[in-house]
Amino acid sequence: MKKEGYYSSGQFAKLADVSVRTIRFYDRKDILKPSCVDEHGARFYTDQDLASLQQILLLKYLGFSLEEIRAMTIGGSDYSHLSRMLKVQEKLVQDRIEQMQTVAEAIRDTEAELQRGSVNWQNMLDLIHLTGMERSLSSQYKSASNLSARIALHSLYSTGRDGWFPWLFRQLHLREGMSVLEVGCGDGALWTYNCSLLPDNVSVVLSDISDGMIRDVRRNLSQTMTSAVLSEPDKGTDLRSAPVQKDPLHSSRTQNSSFRFQVFDCTHIPFPDHSFDLVIANHVLFYVEDIPQALREIRRVLKPGGRLICSTYSRQHMHEIRDLVKEFDSHIVLSRDSLYENFGLENGRDILSQVFPVSGITLRRHEDSLEITDSQPLVEYILSCHGNQNQYLVDRYKEFHSFVEEKVKSSFHVTKDAGIFECYV
Repeated sequence: MKKEGYYSSGQFAKLADVSVRTIRFYDRKDILKPSCVDEHGARFYTDQDLASLQQILLLKYLGFSLEEIRAMTIGGSDYSHLSRMLKVQEKLVQDRIEQMQTVAEAIRDTEAELQRGSVNWQNMLDLIHLTGMERSLSSQYKSASNLSARIALHSLYSTGRDGWFPWLFRQLHLREGMSVLEVGCGDGALWTYNCSLLPDNVSVVLSDISDGMIRDVRRNLSQTMTSAVLSEPDKGTDLRSAPVQKDPLHSSRTQNSSFRFQVFDCTHIPFPDHSFDLVIANHVLFYVEDIPQALREIRRVLKPGGRLICSTYSRQHMHEIRDLVKEFDSHIVLSRDSLYENFGLENGRDILSQVFPVSGITLRRHEDSLEITDSQPLVEYILSCHGNQNQYLVDRYKEFHSFVEEKVKSSFHVTKDAGIFECYV
């Protein structure tokens, strides 16, 4: 019997332009279960199931395995979540366009060489590498979607007077004419949040080990600066830039200040000694395998009297969320590594003092906490973590969601204990 607001398996498959066999396959694999099964075993789907199917098909297109898709699409029917996922997907499509444009250009260059009767075999090797770039999109999707979930939780429920990025920006004490390097810039949120506050003639190099992140930050800053130009047409902003794979270092300008973008590992910084007044490492150093080497490189490129601003957190940071999942299932570990043990507020001064004068190291904490009143963003945050949670929650999602819902019913307090070390050369 047809249910109001529901589609039969056949109707659903026709709407999505896939076969009924595909729909049944995803059902058997517990990737896309029907929203309703009647007493006769007939399966029915909703418009929200269409959104879930869209995400499944995109992940499949990007090369994820069925097990990965199953883990990444548990839940996900909340409209705010779907909106964030669509934005992530849009970024990936833009990345794919840039990648294909770069491949097309490389093909044209190689073809022109053949017409001239000579071949640069290094260019041919580069072309082979370019055509394999799509393999990186799956990991990029994970990174972008996870980052989106984390930012959403903090932006929705932080209790501090101002957020992390405005606070961090004030700690930089930027002045006209400064040269700045940020290592591990991620999606560039520090600058997109504060772009209008830049002094004149500041030169900023944004770097990351991931070329996908560099594409994101370049795109995000271009959009931010375009908005500024539309509102202030007298401040001419040059937003032209080449695809990052072809030339990983290029620039955009705003308010007479410039941004350049480059891909590199912070343990090998490709700049001469004494190049920068300020180096920023925002929640980066605890990921670095050789922290002393990274610090030596940072000190090398700092000018005399220059500063390093590096941020991290303590063992108390957001411990209530770790305790929450442990209460639900003691096997769950939200992070494979306790990053604060690598470089945290407790041990950061000792690590930094191996390279920087201990008298020039100052710790400042950011006063903030979370008061969470809705379960969905918290569940998404938990699913975004780098631990083993998905393998334990994939079959118990509804039970876990109800568990979290009960916990946040009258507000759920989360401690935030993050801060910066300021180090002078």
